Amino acid sequence: MTGPPPSTAVPPGGPPAAPGAPEPSGTARLSPRVLLIDPIRMLPSLVLPLAGVLLAGGFSPASFGWAAAGVAGSAIYAVLRWATFTYRVAGGRLELNRALVGRSVRTIPLERIRGVDVSASPLHRVLGLAVLRLDTGAGGGEQEGVLDALTAERAEALRAVLLARGPLPAVPGPAGAGTPQDAGQAERGPGPAAQVVRGAAVAAAGAVPAEGEGGGADDPPRVLARVPRAWLMYGPLSGAYLFTPFALVAGAFGLAWQWRRELGLGERAAVRALEWALDRPGLLIAVALVLVAAMPVAGGVTYALFNWDFTLRAREGHLVAERGLFTRRAVSLERRRIRGYELADGLIERRAGVVRLWALVTGLGDARSRGQLLPVTPRAFATGVAAEAVGPIRAPLRRHPPAARRRRLVRAVAPWLLVAVAALLAGWNLAAIIAAVLAAAGVPLAFDRYRSLGHAWDGARLSVRSGSLRRGQVVVERRAVVGWTVRQTLPQRMAGLLTVVAGVGAGSGGYAVVDAGEEQGVAFAAEVTPEWLAPFLAPRPPAS
Repeated sequence: MTGPPPSTAVPPGGPPAAPGAPEPSGTARLSPRVLLIDPIRMLPSLVLPLAGVLLAGGFSPASFGWAAAGVAGSAIYAVLRWATFTYRVAGGRLELNRALVGRSVRTIPLERIRGVDVSASPLHRVLGLAVLRLDTGAGGGEQEGVLDALTAERAEALRAVLLARGPLPAVPGPAGAGTPQDAGQAERGPGPAAQVVRGAAVAAAGAVPAEGEGGGADDPPRVLARVPRAWLMYGPLSGAYLFTPFALVAGAFGLAWQWRRELGLGERAAVRALEWALDRPGLLIAVALVLVAAMPVAGGVTYALFNWDFTLRAREGHLVAERGLFTRRAVSLERRRIRGYELADGLIERRAGVVRLWALVTGLGDARSRGQLLPVTPRAFATGVAAEAVGPIRAPLRRHPPAARRRRLVRAVAPWLLVAVAALLAGWNLAAIIAAVLAAAGVPLAFDRYRSLGHAWDGARLSVRSGSLRRGQVVVERRAVVGWTVRQTLPQRMAGLLTVVAGVGAGSGGYAVVDAGEEQGVAFAAEVTPEWLAPFLAPRPPAS
């Protein structure tokens, strides 16, 4: 869209409409360049039908004619779909109109939009196009809107309109100059080393806006973090991409199974191939070793493709995270909806001193993907960026009582000891040895789980940490807490422990202070929200 919506007055003598601008009614179409993309995207779905037509017709002129007719029909369908789809911003809402067969109008109020993603695949980037996706917090799928494809300039300008709070700015057309994207190209953040020092300094000094004061729409655009390419080597430590080789092999087998008939293979051929492989265990072991050896390489490459040139910016009251080598994706998060953040690491990541960072946003769909503020980066850098982007936690974590350590030792060791004794009595020596080894391995795991426990309150934000194989520390603003849940199982009651869950209207919805002391846990909740718990706490008897 190139002009202000109908609800906004057009200044007299304003600039003329750019070529391809929407009509005075405010309606607009996707870029016609999308017609160069649709046929290519349809090719995978057309391969099997075309191959079937050609094979059934014996590659005769008639079969080629039918195949050409199918391709032409797909191209005509793409043109009709483009010509019958329009969109406009009017009256504080986005309207998506489609009239290919039946007319449908999807209306999305602007106040329901939680975020806007702008992404571009390699083919889109070649043609100067982008895909704009809306997150309304409704769980994704059919509830959200997608505009594929807009020109890159129009997608960025429309993003600013959809996320605007207050008077809506005009959206320049494809020929317009001076878009937020152009301004973003001129941004240059500090170097990696300077960012680490700045992040650590910010975390130490706490030089961030107070609660409810940061992230205004008038803040000048600035780069909060730019992840150096050398840090991409930390990617395989997270384990998320380590199984890429096995996923590729499984995908290849699944594709071959779907195409078995087109390839002239039946189910019996698949059974024979499986029997042939099982008769050669040495070959299977060699293939498995090759795949295991390829795990860090393939995982690192996949991680780098997704997180290449990861940049976090503060712009127009939003945090914008942009990443990707071939497919670039820019995710916008409204800062006034951010209620905190989470730092997560695994055992290997903890040894390397690196963490991952997510934002806790109210009403955000697909939070694991859309809420990411940083990939795997050094802890000092991540905590500094979190403090600058959201806010720091200025109080140290409080330790939990020794009873929590004993409970973790019992839960990690006792079950395997019972299995070992039962297996030994039954004469299953190998099973007894395996269970005994697992019981011994549970001892350091239990101590690590206890060291990970902690909670804190600094007067503005609370923090909760737990976990071992995946340890997560959550920092939440006081205003995000909507309630408390106190749980106490029978073993906890015998040990004098309990679990206090802070209900939060963001992220996973609740964060637990696990195995705190009875007085310690209740006192923590009363410290954060004294006015809520005061009526339920018995007054202490006066000292004699």
